Amino acid sequence: MKCGGSTLEELPDSFYKDLAGLQEDGIQPVVVHGGGPAISENLGKLGIESRFVNGLRYTSEEVLDVVEMVLAGSINKKIVRRIGQAGGKAVGLSGVDGGLIQAKPVVNAAEVGRVGDVTGVNAELIEGVQKLGYIPVIAPVGMDREGQRYNINADTAAGAVASVLGVQRMIVVTDVPGILKTVNGEKRVLPTVTVQQIEDMILTGEIYGGMIPKVRAAVACISGKVNEVVIVDGSVPGVLGKVLAGEAIGTKILRMQ
Repeated sequence: MKCGGSTLEELPDSFYKDLAGLQEDGIQPVVVHGGGPAISENLGKLGIESRFVNGLRYTSEEVLDVVEMVLAGSINKKIVRRIGQAGGKAVGLSGVDGGLIQAKPVVNAAEVGRVGDVTGVNAELIEGVQKLGYIPVIAPVGMDREGQRYNINADTAAGAVASVLGVQRMIVVTDVPGILKTVNGEKRVLPTVTVQQIEDMILTGEIYGGMIPKVRAAVACISGKVNEVVIVDGSVPGVLGKVLAGEAIGTKILRMQ
Protein backbone atom coordinates (compact mmCIF):
# COMPACT_ATOMS: atom_id res chain seq x y z
CA MET A 1 0.00 0.00 0.00
CA LYS A 2 0.99 3.59 -0.55
CA CYS A 3 0.39 6.18 2.17
CA GLY A 4 0.37 9.78 0.99
CA GLY A 5 2.40 12.42 2.78
CA SER A 6 -0.62 14.66 3.30
CA THR A 7 -2.47 11.70 4.83
CA LEU A 8 0.11 10.44 7.32
CA GLU A 9 -0.47 13.05 10.04
CA GLU A 10 -4.22 12.48 9.87
CA LEU A 11 -4.24 8.67 10.00
CA PRO A 12 -5.94 7.51 13.22
CA ASP A 13 -4.42 4.93 15.58
CA SER A 14 -7.09 2.51 14.34
CA PHE A 15 -5.42 2.47 10.89
CA TYR A 16 -2.17 1.18 12.39
CA LYS A 17 -4.07 -1.34 14.51
CA ASP A 18 -5.74 -2.57 11.30
CA LEU A 19 -2.28 -2.88 9.73
CA ALA A 20 -0.95 -4.84 12.73
CA GLY A 21 -4.09 -7.00 12.63
CA LEU A 22 -3.50 -7.90 8.99
CA GLN A 23 0.04 -8.97 9.86
CA GLU A 24 -1.30 -11.10 12.73
CA ASP A 25 -3.75 -12.77 10.32
CA GLY A 26 -0.89 -13.82 8.05
CA ILE A 27 -1.33 -11.10 5.42
CA GLN A 28 1.98 -9.47 4.48
CA PRO A 29 1.58 -5.73 3.85
CA VAL A 30 4.30 -3.62 2.25
CA VAL A 31 4.11 0.13 2.87
CA VAL A 32 5.57 2.81 0.59
CA HIS A 33 5.08 6.33 1.94
CA GLY A 34 5.31 9.92 0.81
CA GLY A 35 6.03 13.05 2.83
CA GLY A 36 5.35 16.12 0.71
CA PRO A 37 3.96 18.49 3.38
CA ALA A 38 6.77 17.69 5.85
CA ILE A 39 9.38 18.21 3.12
CA SER A 40 7.83 21.59 2.22
CA GLU A 41 7.73 22.59 5.89
CA ASN A 42 11.40 21.74 6.43
CA LEU A 43 12.44 23.48 3.20
CA GLY A 44 10.56 26.57 4.39
CA LYS A 45 12.42 26.56 7.70
CA LEU A 46 15.67 26.51 5.75
CA GLY A 47 14.54 29.29 3.42
CA ILE A 48 14.47 27.02 0.35
CA GLU A 49 11.60 27.52 -2.10
CA SER A 50 9.21 24.64 -2.91
CA ARG A 51 8.38 24.47 -6.60
CA PHE A 52 6.25 21.93 -8.49
CA VAL A 53 6.05 20.93 -12.17
CA ASN A 54 2.93 18.89 -13.07
CA GLY A 55 2.64 17.55 -9.53
CA LEU A 56 6.35 16.66 -9.19
CA ARG A 57 8.63 18.57 -6.82
CA TYR A 58 11.55 20.39 -8.45
CA THR A 59 14.54 18.72 -6.78
CA SER A 60 17.99 20.31 -6.70
CA GLU A 61 20.82 18.62 -4.77
CA GLU A 62 20.06 21.02 -1.91
CA VAL A 63 16.38 20.00 -1.91
CA LEU A 64 17.38 16.33 -2.23
CA ASP A 65 19.32 16.51 1.06
CA VAL A 66 16.12 17.62 2.81
CA VAL A 67 13.97 15.07 0.94
CA GLU A 68 16.21 12.21 2.08
CA MET A 69 16.43 13.54 5.66
CA VAL A 70 12.64 13.79 5.98
CA LEU A 71 11.55 10.70 4.03
CA ALA A 72 14.19 8.20 5.14
CA GLY A 73 14.50 9.80 8.59
CA SER A 74 11.67 11.34 10.59
CA ILE A 75 8.64 10.16 8.60
CA ASN A 76 9.87 6.62 7.99
CA LYS A 77 10.70 6.10 11.66
CA LYS A 78 7.41 7.63 12.81
CA ILE A 79 5.45 5.08 10.74
CA VAL A 80 7.59 2.22 12.08
CA ARG A 81 7.06 3.53 15.61
CA ARG A 82 3.28 3.80 15.23
CA ILE A 83 3.02 0.27 13.80
CA GLY A 84 5.02 -0.94 16.81
CA GLN A 85 2.75 0.94 19.23
CA ALA A 86 -0.24 -0.77 17.59
CA GLY A 87 1.28 -4.20 18.24
CA GLY A 88 2.82 -4.81 14.83
CA LYS A 89 6.42 -5.31 13.72
CA ALA A 90 8.01 -3.14 11.04
CA VAL A 91 11.41 -2.27 9.58
CA GLY A 92 12.09 1.07 7.91
CA LEU A 93 14.03 1.10 4.64
CA SER A 94 15.07 3.73 2.13
CA GLY A 95 15.20 2.93 -1.57
CA VAL A 96 18.97 3.47 -1.28
CA ASP A 97 19.37 0.60 1.26
CA GLY A 98 20.65 -2.54 -0.44
CA GLY A 99 19.88 -1.06 -3.86
CA LEU A 100 16.19 -1.43 -3.00
CA ILE A 101 15.00 1.09 -5.61
CA GLN A 102 17.20 1.56 -8.68
CA ALA A 103 16.51 4.72 -10.66
CA LYS A 104 17.39 6.89 -13.64
CA PRO A 105 16.57 10.56 -14.37
CA VAL A 106 13.03 11.23 -15.60
CA VAL A 107 12.67 12.33 -19.24
CA ASN A 108 12.01 15.95 -18.26
CA ALA A 109 14.91 16.10 -15.76
CA ALA A 110 15.87 19.54 -17.11
CA GLU A 111 12.57 20.85 -15.72
CA VAL A 112 12.32 18.90 -12.45
CA GLY A 113 15.94 18.25 -11.43
CA ARG A 114 16.94 15.12 -9.49
CA VAL A 115 13.62 13.30 -9.89
CA GLY A 116 13.90 9.66 -10.90
CA ASP A 117 12.02 6.91 -12.67
CA VAL A 118 12.30 3.39 -11.24
CA THR A 119 14.42 1.00 -13.31
CA GLY A 120 14.53 -1.89 -10.84
CA VAL A 121 13.37 -3.08 -7.40
CA ASN A 122 15.26 -5.49 -5.12
CA ALA A 123 12.31 -7.81 -4.39
CA GLU A 124 14.61 -10.25 -2.59
CA LEU A 125 15.34 -7.67 0.12
CA ILE A 126 11.64 -6.90 0.66
CA GLU A 127 10.71 -10.59 0.79
CA GLY A 128 13.61 -11.27 3.17
CA VAL A 129 12.28 -8.66 5.62
CA GLN A 130 8.81 -10.22 5.35
CA LYS A 131 10.16 -13.71 6.04
CA LEU A 132 11.66 -12.37 9.27
CA GLY A 133 8.15 -11.32 10.30
CA TYR A 134 8.35 -7.57 9.70
CA ILE A 135 6.35 -5.12 7.59
CA PRO A 136 8.73 -3.30 5.18
CA VAL A 137 8.17 0.48 5.34
CA ILE A 138 9.85 2.05 2.31
CA ALA A 139 10.92 5.68 1.76
CA PRO A 140 10.94 6.51 -1.98
CA VAL A 141 14.51 7.69 -2.53
CA GLY A 142 16.32 5.85 -5.34
CA MET A 143 19.87 5.54 -6.59
CA ASP A 144 21.61 4.75 -9.88
CA ARG A 145 24.74 2.65 -10.43
CA GLU A 146 26.98 5.68 -10.00
CA GLY A 147 25.51 6.39 -6.55
CA GLN A 148 23.47 9.44 -7.62
CA ARG A 149 20.33 9.79 -5.48
CA TYR A 150 16.90 10.59 -6.89
CA ASN A 151 13.64 11.81 -5.44
CA ILE A 152 11.03 9.25 -6.57
CA ASN A 153 7.35 10.12 -6.57
CA ALA A 154 5.84 7.85 -3.88
CA ASP A 155 2.99 6.70 -6.14
CA THR A 156 5.49 5.76 -8.86
CA ALA A 157 7.67 3.90 -6.34
CA ALA A 158 4.68 2.04 -4.85
CA GLY A 159 3.45 1.02 -8.30
CA ALA A 160 6.88 -0.34 -9.22
CA VAL A 161 7.22 -2.25 -5.93
CA ALA A 162 3.72 -3.74 -6.28
CA SER A 163 4.37 -4.80 -9.86
CA VAL A 164 7.74 -6.43 -9.11
CA LEU A 165 6.33 -8.29 -6.09
CA GLY A 166 3.44 -9.46 -8.26
CA VAL A 167 0.80 -8.58 -5.65
CA GLN A 168 -2.87 -8.83 -6.63
CA ARG A 169 -3.92 -5.51 -5.14
CA MET A 170 -2.36 -2.14 -4.44
CA ILE A 171 -4.13 0.14 -1.96
CA VAL A 172 -3.47 3.88 -2.28
CA VAL A 173 -4.27 5.50 1.09
CA THR A 174 -5.06 9.20 0.68
CA ASP A 175 -6.98 12.05 2.31
CA VAL A 176 -9.72 11.96 -0.36
CA PRO A 177 -12.57 9.40 -0.69
CA GLY A 178 -11.49 8.36 -4.20
CA ILE A 179 -11.50 9.79 -7.73
CA LEU A 180 -14.17 12.48 -7.92
CA LYS A 181 -16.23 13.39 -10.98
CA THR A 182 -18.66 16.27 -11.28
CA VAL A 183 -22.13 14.94 -12.12
CA ASN A 184 -25.01 17.45 -12.43
CA GLY A 185 -22.91 20.07 -10.65
CA GLU A 186 -22.14 17.74 -7.72
CA LYS A 187 -18.84 15.95 -7.04
CA ARG A 188 -19.28 12.22 -6.63
CA VAL A 189 -16.86 9.36 -5.97
CA LEU A 190 -16.50 7.02 -8.93
CA PRO A 191 -16.75 3.44 -7.55
CA THR A 192 -14.87 2.08 -10.57
CA VAL A 193 -12.93 3.77 -13.34
CA THR A 194 -11.23 2.51 -16.50
CA VAL A 195 -7.86 3.53 -17.86
CA GLN A 196 -9.56 5.36 -20.76
CA GLN A 197 -11.79 7.32 -18.35
CA ILE A 198 -8.68 8.38 -16.42
CA GLU A 199 -7.00 9.67 -19.59
CA ASP A 200 -10.18 11.57 -20.53
CA MET A 201 -10.42 13.15 -17.05
CA ILE A 202 -6.78 14.28 -17.22
CA LEU A 203 -7.49 15.93 -20.58
CA THR A 204 -10.60 17.71 -19.25
CA GLY A 205 -8.76 18.83 -16.10
CA GLU A 206 -10.98 16.86 -13.70
CA ILE A 207 -7.86 14.99 -12.59
CA TYR A 208 -5.05 17.48 -11.99
CA GLY A 209 -1.93 18.32 -9.94
CA GLY A 210 -0.71 15.64 -7.52
CA MET A 211 -3.52 13.27 -8.52
CA ILE A 212 -1.99 12.86 -12.02
CA PRO A 213 1.14 10.89 -10.91
CA LYS A 214 -1.11 8.93 -8.52
CA VAL A 215 -3.41 7.65 -11.27
CA ARG A 216 -0.58 7.27 -13.80
CA ALA A 217 1.28 5.01 -11.33
CA ALA A 218 -1.92 3.01 -10.85
CA VAL A 219 -2.34 2.59 -14.61
CA ALA A 220 1.31 1.50 -15.02
CA CYS A 221 0.82 -0.89 -12.12
CA ILE A 222 -2.26 -2.67 -13.49
CA SER A 223 -0.64 -2.85 -16.89
CA GLY A 224 1.83 -5.22 -15.18
CA LYS A 225 1.02 -8.04 -12.74
CA VAL A 226 -1.31 -6.15 -10.39
CA ASN A 227 -5.02 -6.89 -10.93
CA GLU A 228 -6.50 -3.84 -9.24
CA VAL A 229 -5.65 -0.57 -7.57
CA VAL A 230 -7.98 0.90 -4.95
CA ILE A 231 -7.80 4.56 -3.89
CA VAL A 232 -9.30 5.06 -0.40
CA ASP A 233 -9.59 7.58 2.43
CA GLY A 234 -7.31 6.38 5.25
CA SER A 235 -9.43 8.02 7.96
CA VAL A 236 -12.38 5.65 7.35
CA PRO A 237 -12.56 3.20 10.31
CA GLY A 238 -11.45 -0.31 9.34
CA VAL A 239 -10.66 0.80 5.78
CA LEU A 240 -8.04 -1.88 5.09
CA GLY A 241 -10.29 -4.73 6.21
CA LYS A 242 -13.14 -3.31 4.12
CA VAL A 243 -10.98 -3.24 0.98
CA LEU A 244 -9.74 -6.80 1.55
CA ALA A 245 -13.31 -7.98 2.18
CA GLY A 246 -14.30 -6.58 -1.22
CA GLU A 247 -16.61 -3.87 0.13
CA ALA A 248 -17.51 -1.00 -2.19
CA ILE A 249 -15.23 1.72 -0.84
CA GLY A 250 -13.13 4.35 -2.61
CA THR A 251 -12.38 4.06 -6.33
CA LYS A 252 -11.25 0.81 -7.95
CA ILE A 253 -9.12 1.25 -11.08
CA LEU A 254 -9.77 -1.58 -13.50
CA ARG A 255 -7.28 -3.39 -15.71
CA MET A 256 -7.65 -2.70 -19.42
CA GLN A 257 -9.83 -5.31 -21.11
